[in-house]
Amino acid sequence: MRKVENYPGRSLPPHPLRRRFPPLRPGSRARPTTALRRALPGRSPRPPRPPPPLRAGPSRRGQNRPPPAALPPGKSRGSRGRGRDGAGQCRLLHVLWVPPSRRQNVYKAGGAAGAQRWLSRSPVSDDSSCSLCVVMTVKTEAARDTLTYSRMRGMVAILIAFMKQRRMGLNDFIQKIANNSYACKHPEVQSILKISQPQEPELMNANPSPPPSPSQQINLGPSSNPHAKPSDFHFLKVIGKGSFGKVLLARHKAEEAFYAVKVLQKKAILKKKEEKHIMSERNVLLKNVKHPFLVGLHFSFQTADKLYFVLDYINGGELFYHLQRERCFLEPRARFYAAEIASALGYLHSLNIVYRDLKPENILLDSQGHIVLTDFGLCKENIEHNGTTSTFCGTPEYLAPEVLHKQPYDRTVDWWCLGAVLYEMLYGLPPFYSRNTAEMYDNILNKPLQLKPNITNSARHVLEGLLQKDRTKRLGAKDDFMEIKNHVFFSLINWDDLINKKITPPFNPNVSGPSDLRHFDPEFTEEPVPNSIGRSPDSILLTASVKEAAEAFLGFSYAPPVDSFL
Repeated sequence: MRKVENYPGRSLPPHPLRRRFPPLRPGSRARPTTALRRALPGRSPRPPRPPPPLRAGPSRRGQNRPPPAALPPGKSRGSRGRGRDGAGQCRLLHVLWVPPSRRQNVYKAGGAAGAQRWLSRSPVSDDSSCSLCVVMTVKTEAARDTLTYSRMRGMVAILIAFMKQRRMGLNDFIQKIANNSYACKHPEVQSILKISQPQEPELMNANPSPPPSPSQQINLGPSSNPHAKPSDFHFLKVIGKGSFGKVLLARHKAEEAFYAVKVLQKKAILKKKEEKHIMSERNVLLKNVKHPFLVGLHFSFQTADKLYFVLDYINGGELFYHLQRERCFLEPRARFYAAEIASALGYLHSLNIVYRDLKPENILLDSQGHIVLTDFGLCKENIEHNGTTSTFCGTPEYLAPEVLHKQPYDRTVDWWCLGAVLYEMLYGLPPFYSRNTAEMYDNILNKPLQLKPNITNSARHVLEGLLQKDRTKRLGAKDDFMEIKNHVFFSLINWDDLINKKITPPFNPNVSGPSDLRHFDPEFTEEPVPNSIGRSPDSILLTASVKEAAEAFLGFSYAPPVDSFL
């Protein structure tokens, strides 16, 4: 799952100048329709049309009104809505679904429109929840071509809303039927949903997920755990959300151990064509079991419709959470965090992996206060010391200039991000931050780095080296992590003690145990755990799209060797 890390700290007062930007993903924002823009606060309503002129005569009551003109054969007077000369035609154009919140707008739009067009609304009942109304248009021969562009757009908007509401309602209805195993056994339901009958009757009562086909299995050796399944866990709380799924606190039933289980929806991944990134994240996680500042993967498995990462449970909170609460850190605390982050990045670089998405949301604190780097969805593998890549990805505030220029870039993008995070820890905001994205990009490319005088000279020097716009002159361009390690800013750090966690962290989250969720967003922890997380779909409910998704992640399941736990 990409961008589970977005933890805005909503329970805290927001930073007065800071607005978090979403991760860079393809997409577009829908523009509001004309009718909706008119309904926005501050918009003046359309001026009313002038009333039609009064008839000439001494009195409106009409004692002296001239006699009415003769009607053509077959016409009768008294029908409301006919033209003055009897040439109008009244016909039912369409029956529309109109949301209750927009009925007043429809009524206004259908008010008197001169002597040639009327629009009337007839509710089916007086109930405010009624959602059907009849729209009837009365036109004369001279007013048949008066459909304006604005009216056409309004009609299209209403039709789109109607179709969307019907589609959502139908989808909810089908989901309720599909979740009812008794209803799914009915032959008519199976014929409507096109559910194929199982070959054996015993499969109708089988709750476990279907076994993978031989083409889906991967040989993991005698230490593999091919029988892992969602029912092995008690899923307790939701502790994170992302584009493809959720992260949940879970307790293993047999081991009584707590894990953070990342659950991803296969269909959502395939829809956005992100299966390569997910498999890359899994591959990177397999290599992280030996480093103290990278989150570890215990094992992974899959069902027909979901992927499961069983990860270390870290409950000290995100670095972004603590930055939002404290605004900025003192230099010794920022130095300690930057050293542990640099150590983790250096380890990834030694494995020819570029991280590419370093930011406070992806940096966690464990129960003792040490750094733990997580979310490897944007990692790039097989990047040698002089190798480059050119994919445009990352988070706007921390993008390096060469990435914005869409030029080939190398490992030094991680050192730029380290400089941006260190700057934010010392000053409270990223170095070139602006609420306007275009202005922020221009600042990253062209604006000189400005440092306030409240930091030491060594901190100023390391920031200038890491935030060098020319990547060939950037700190770490020649000897990678060794340049960072030997910089004067980190001269007070004993790197051997740092790796062995012998240095006492400057801040302790003071968590009482695995059930202490004080550093997680209440928006997540108060959300109920979905029932579908802990079970797999029945065999009879496997549709063609689910089977296609299952085949897209061959070899995903992983179980570590036994000695890795010793």
